[in-house]
Amino acid sequence: MSAASRARTAAHALTEQVRHPGTPTDDTPAVSSLARGAAGIALLHIDNALTGAGTWETAHAWVRAATRAPVSAADDACLLTGAPALAFVLNAAHADGRHRYTDALDRLDTHVNALTHRRLDQAHSRIDRGVPCASFAEYDLFHGLTGIGAYLLHRNPRSGVLGRILDYLVRLTRPLLTPDGTLPGWWVDGPPTRNAAAHPAGGHANLGMAHGITGPLALLSRARRRGATVDGLDAAIHTVCTWLDDWRHGGEHGHGWPQWISRDEIFAGRPRPAGPVRPSWCYGTPGIARAQQVAGLALGDAHRSTAAESALAACLADPQLTTALTGAGLCHGRAGLLQTARRAHAEATGAMRTASLDHLTDALTTAVPDGPGLLDGAAGAALALSSAARPALPPSTWDAVLLID
Repeated sequence: MSAASRARTAAHALTEQVRHPGTPTDDTPAVSSLARGAAGIALLHIDNALTGAGTWETAHAWVRAATRAPVSAADDACLLTGAPALAFVLNAAHADGRHRYTDALDRLDTHVNALTHRRLDQAHSRIDRGVPCASFAEYDLFHGLTGIGAYLLHRNPRSGVLGRILDYLVRLTRPLLTPDGTLPGWWVDGPPTRNAAAHPAGGHANLGMAHGITGPLALLSRARRRGATVDGLDAAIHTVCTWLDDWRHGGEHGHGWPQWISRDEIFAGRPRPAGPVRPSWCYGTPGIARAQQVAGLALGDAHRSTAAESALAACLADPQLTTALTGAGLCHGRAGLLQTARRAHAEATGAMRTASLDHLTDALTTAVPDGPGLLDGAAGAALALSSAARPALPPSTWDAVLLID
C-alpha cells in the first residue's frame, strides 16, 4: 500500500470520528472556535464536500453547529474565534465558484470590517505613542490583525480594509526607538509565554508563524503575489527577511531560528546557546522557511527561496528533529509539519523539489489527535492526511489558516 493510500485510510478513520455533530453540553468547546470548536470541524467537511469525499449535507450540519450560539464581533474576535473565524469557514465553501452562505458572509463581513478598523485605529495609536506592543495579539496570526488579513486576502484581496492592514504591517516593521536603544517594531513588552517567571524581564521579539513576525511576513508576501500591494510593502518584506537572516543559526541540525529574542540578546547581537528547536509549524524551521520561500517568490529573489528550501529539506531529513514531534496537530505537531512541507514542495525549485514526504505522511497516520478540533485534533490531522492522499493541493485552501497556502 502506498503512502497516499495509507493517508486516505487514516483520513477516513479520523473523519468518521467527527462525522456527526453531537448535542451541545456544558463542556462543549466554543462552537464558533476555529481552533477547537465546531467551526474547525465544519472546515474539514467543507473540504471533503469540495473534493467529493463527503457531502454538503454533513458540512452544513457542522456549519449549523458552529452557529448554535451568538457569534462575537467584539474587539477580541480573530481568525480563531468569532466573526472572522466563521467567515473564514463559510468563505472556503465558495472555492468551487458556487455561491453558498452568501447572505451570511455579507453580514459577517460588515462586522469583520468594523472590528478591523477599530483594532487598526488602536494599533496606530499605540505606534504614534512610540510604545511597544502590549501583546502579540495586536498583530499575530492567531489573535491579531495578520489573521484577519489572511481571511480578507482570500475573501477580497482588493478591499480597502485589507489595504489598511497591509499599511499597518509595513509600519510594524519599522524600528522602535527607546531610551535604551533600537528595538524591532513588533517588540512585545511582555514574556512569550504565560509563565513569566521562566523568562527574563524586558519583553521579547517573537520569530514564530503563530505569534511572531513570520506571520506578517507571510501575509505581506502572499498579498504581493496576489497583486494586493501598498507603499513600502517590498521594503517591509526585505526588512523582516534580513532580520531573520541576522538571527539564523547553523549547526549539526542545519539552519534554524530561535523561537524568540530577549532584550539582552537584542543588545548583545546574539542569542543564548540553545539546542535545536522542534520542527513545528508554529515556531520551528518549517513555518519560518515556508514564509521566506514565499517571500523570495514574491520578490523574484531565487537565492532566498532556494536557501529557505535547503533549510527545510535539511530539517526534514534529520530524524532527530522530525521524531521530536509526537502529536498529530497542525499547530505544533505532525500534521502542520506535513502540510507545510507539501506546500513548500509544490513550489520548490531547489532542495525541496526532490525531497520525499512519505515518512512524514506515515508518521502522521500513527499519531493520536488531541480531541476533535482543527488545530490539535482529529479535524486538522484528517485535513492534512486527505491532502497527502491527493496529488492536487486542497481546493478549499483550508491551510490559509496557517498562512502557508
